[in-house]
Amino acid sequence: MRTDSSPGTLPAREHLPATAAGTPVLDVVIPVYNEEKDLRRCVLGLREHLARTFPYAFRVTIADNASTDGTPLIAAELAARHPDVTSVRLEHKGRGRALRTVWSASDAPVLAYMDVDLSTDLNALLPLVAPLISGHSDLAIGSRLSRASRVVRGPKREFISRAYNLILRGSLQARFSDAQCGFKAIRREVAQALLPLVEDTGWFFDTEMLVLAERAGLRIHEVPVDWVDDPDSTVRIVRTATDDLKGVWRVGRALTTGSLPLDRLARPFGDDPRDREITDVPKGLARQLVGFCVVGGLSTLFYLLLYSLFRQFGGSQAANALALLLSALANTAANRRLTFGVRGRGGAVRHQAQGLVVFAIGLALTSGSLAALNAATAGPAHSTEIAVLVVANLAATVLRFLLFRAWVFPDRRDPALVPTPAVPAALSEPTTISTGDPR
Repeated sequence: MRTDSSPGTLPAREHLPATAAGTPVLDVVIPVYNEEKDLRRCVLGLREHLARTFPYAFRVTIADNASTDGTPLIAAELAARHPDVTSVRLEHKGRGRALRTVWSASDAPVLAYMDVDLSTDLNALLPLVAPLISGHSDLAIGSRLSRASRVVRGPKREFISRAYNLILRGSLQARFSDAQCGFKAIRREVAQALLPLVEDTGWFFDTEMLVLAERAGLRIHEVPVDWVDDPDSTVRIVRTATDDLKGVWRVGRALTTGSLPLDRLARPFGDDPRDREITDVPKGLARQLVGFCVVGGLSTLFYLLLYSLFRQFGGSQAANALALLLSALANTAANRRLTFGVRGRGGAVRHQAQGLVVFAIGLALTSGSLAALNAATAGPAHSTEIAVLVVANLAATVLRFLLFRAWVFPDRRDPALVPTPAVPAALSEPTTISTGDPR
């Protein structure tokens, strides 16, 4: 998995200003391989639709993936005849490779792509890119699986598409509804930060890009589409599905090990410029509370299991102390990584030491509760001990979160003092690629 350094924390989204005539706001890429039959009709139909409905300047880019038929000649002819059409020739196949090449070199602030067969109704194009132009969202996708979508396709493709999205939800916890619809858009500054982290060059490119964007906290807008299946599609379903499953395993492993610097894709709190004037709102408080509650719930179950186990071999105080110690170490490690987003080993020992201080406070609360129970009742029942410990742990949990946030894992960065990183200039548009794609 790639771990290339991305440009850094993204700036807040802003509405794109109207540009001078001739400067495209939208660049629509059409990846093609041996599409001489449909290319001319697709490009001319797309141009006509954009000229009639899109209020900004636009460009249509044909990305030829090493076609061996008349596709390159038709693409060159269209580019020569229409100033808003360009053609890029790549010497190796791969839809992901084509999109990465064109998007990395484009000067348009909004980048999109669609399949050459125009399976998706073009009336969804403006709703797709409008949230990106307005600054509301980072990426946008067309969804064939939305309840408002109207789709015409065979049962085999319907089953494969829904099964694949269930796999993504179960394995990578994806929340977007349709990863494979060939109808997507992205803001250019997001693409420049995100694409260096995307490894796939084929059909899994879309899925990998969306999963990483979602895990980084970027906003993905979904548009219901009307979609008609192309019966002449050249996609090899079995081979593509196999490659996709391999990609799911690779991305899942990278996310589990934390090898991707996704924190560098984070947006500042509040994308409205007025929000940046608010100084009393803790950064990421809601997300940290949710993460802390999940970790705390699991830690409490772990603690109770350990206490019940150790209680069989010793007294309540010893069992409580040992169970709380082991669960506290696990709790600190989990909160460090999942709740407060600290990656790497730097400061891990110090964090555990501070966590042990927090543990000592929790031990005092729970041990004091047990001591009070034993003083009030001779030989209390095991269920009573458990109930008292649960209440004491709830109080200790609230205090633990406050100490973790303010002392163990404080956010010492002052957003007003952190400079916005510069976005690198667009890459030069290559004409050949050195590695191949089997598709």
